[in-house]
Amino acid sequence: MLEKDTPRGEVAVLSSTQKVLKKPGTVQVARGMSLFGEHSAGWFALGLLGAAVDRDRRKDWLVASAGVVGAHAASIAVKRVVRRCRPDHPSVEVLVGTPSKLSFPSSHATSTTAAAVLYSGLTGRNLVPALVPPMLASRLLLGVHYPTDVLAGAALGGVVGGLIRRKLTKKR
Repeated sequence: MLEKDTPRGEVAVLSSTQKVLKKPGTVQVARGMSLFGEHSAGWFALGLLGAAVDRDRRKDWLVASAGVVGAHAASIAVKRVVRRCRPDHPSVEVLVGTPSKLSFPSSHATSTTAAAVLYSGLTGRNLVPALVPPMLASRLLLGVHYPTDVLAGAALGGVVGGLIRRKLTKKR
């Protein structure tokens, strides 16, 4: 017989992920990533830096930067419709503050994936494997999202980023 507080389903995955990843150094890095990704501000700033440095494609960088913010806005809209609450279980420790109690989808996952897709097209390097998995893992480590939150956020960011990237590629 399972006890009442025994984690099941996504809570069990989340709890196990925290147990494996939770070390002082990884928590510190995850908190830094959380701050960087808050409201897509860090990714937006990187896009503006790209626009400042790559003058020949300044407009593309600005469109891509706006796309990252747009992806973030789309995630907020979905959050307000779905209204899924963040994880709340004794086996899950919340290690960072959040701007709302809504969880689905992860806005950090959405904006990070959109940035990775869009900026990959502008840099000529596939940034997705280097940027997306660490951000998704960080949201689980910090105890603020269920696994399906981060997967849905990544999917939403991939769709938004892919659509905008296709438009940027077509105009060249």
